[in-house]
Amino acid sequence: MSSAETDLLERDGAFPIQPSARGAKSHPDGTSRSRLLWRVIPGALILGTGIGMWLDVTPQTVGVLGLVMMLALMMIKLPVGVAMAVPGILGVWAILGWRSTEGVLSRMAFDNVASWSLTVLPMFVMMGMLLARSGITENLYTAARQWVGWLPGGLAVGTNIAGAGLASISGSTFGTAYALTRAGVPEMLKAGYDRRLAVGSVLAAGTLAHLIPPSLFMVIYAGIAEVPVGPQLMAGLVPGIVLMGMCCVVVIAIAVVRPSAVGSGQAKITATWAERLQSLVKIWPAPALMLVVVGGLFTGFFTATEVGAVGALGALLITLWVRRKDNAGKAVREALISTVSTMGALALLLVGAHVLSRFLSVSGLITDLVDVVAALGLGRVEFLLLLIVVYLVLGMFMDSLAMMLVTVPILLPVLETLGVDPIWFGVFIVIMCELAVITPPVGILAFVVHAIVQDKEVNLGTRITLGDVFKSVAVIVPVPLILIGLMIAFPDAVLWLASNTAAP
Repeated sequence: MSSAETDLLERDGAFPIQPSARGAKSHPDGTSRSRLLWRVIPGALILGTGIGMWLDVTPQTVGVLGLVMMLALMMIKLPVGVAMAVPGILGVWAILGWRSTEGVLSRMAFDNVASWSLTVLPMFVMMGMLLARSGITENLYTAARQWVGWLPGGLAVGTNIAGAGLASISGSTFGTAYALTRAGVPEMLKAGYDRRLAVGSVLAAGTLAHLIPPSLFMVIYAGIAEVPVGPQLMAGLVPGIVLMGMCCVVVIAIAVVRPSAVGSGQAKITATWAERLQSLVKIWPAPALMLVVVGGLFTGFFTATEVGAVGALGALLITLWVRRKDNAGKAVREALISTVSTMGALALLLVGAHVLSRFLSVSGLITDLVDVVAALGLGRVEFLLLLIVVYLVLGMFMDSLAMMLVTVPILLPVLETLGVDPIWFGVFIVIMCELAVITPPVGILAFVVHAIVQDKEVNLGTRITLGDVFKSVAVIVPVPLILIGLMIAFPDAVLWLASNTAAP
């Protein structure tokens, strides 16, 4: 999450576990005590686990203490990359000694961040940042609304389709949700939509962002799991489109069964064919760029790195053209600054994840986990169903990217013994991570949307509570879970596009 998004959340009191300073002044006894508790407990855990690593304990115990320390560091809001790296470094030091640790640290940062497979990452980040500032995102929503507005619940359906379009040009869950909330929620409320359906359609659209290429999560996962980036990106395309279709079907079903939720049929948007075609003229550069990206990957005409460079160049040209009369230079400069800032944060995350992975391997915890799974006799389906429950629980307390970085190194050896394809698992974990950003009590995306809809220009005077947001989440969550069930039953359907992606 960007610093701007974090500031937004803190300003609106979105972090429930850390009361605001204003709340502390109003209730000095309870709130101040609570804040002190949330500092003392993690501090005690960090100190205790740090000391425990150097006692006469087994490497496995050191591994467990390291994981507890990592969670405690996250509780005090230390950057996730640092929270993973610190216990990793201390753990390797405690088990192997300082000389081995020094050897690991001297190579790991460069070897992992300078990986050729990850060179696509800054290109995709730049592509999303440029297109977000080009102004084309609002036109995407307008076009989607004009083409499908005649359907029952057409505005909400259009929001989902626009979400898929925005996801394909930005790869950012928060960027997609922010744009759709500000553009879509006022229109739906104005048309008489139920506030929960309006918010729910935005949250559903936001879950598409990291499935449809270019997906930053997919690229990061490919780097951690050491799988080809191109096939991994293509593997998310079909599930992303299917998920969009399922969300649209749910919205239409709600509109048919309960017409009052969509303004009793008065919210249908009628547009002439001339208006529809004119809307396509305004957005054609975005789908054209996506055809180049997806087509280049699928045919093997471009490598993943080359297609990232082509996408970034195309986004630059689009931004310069669309903003040619509106300070294009400033838009490009802001996009480049944001790209550098984002890549610095991602690099720290990747280094931290690899340090933690090395520590867990040295401690023997991964080997023990494989042995435990083998002893339980769990098959592929049973283990994946168990993981769904585990990720839903983790998603209530951990950020989605942190959840991926922490669990993937632990699970990959286990999945290999169960015959789970790592590319298929990449799609599985990205869907679960997208669910993590909307499930309470943390559910960062739910808090972001709630904060945005407090703006009177967005809610149009309608009171939208956090309870309304979470009620809409309860309707959304089953949809991706049904998709995951289909993926488990028919894994080849997910891998078909990836397996047919031509090698460059």
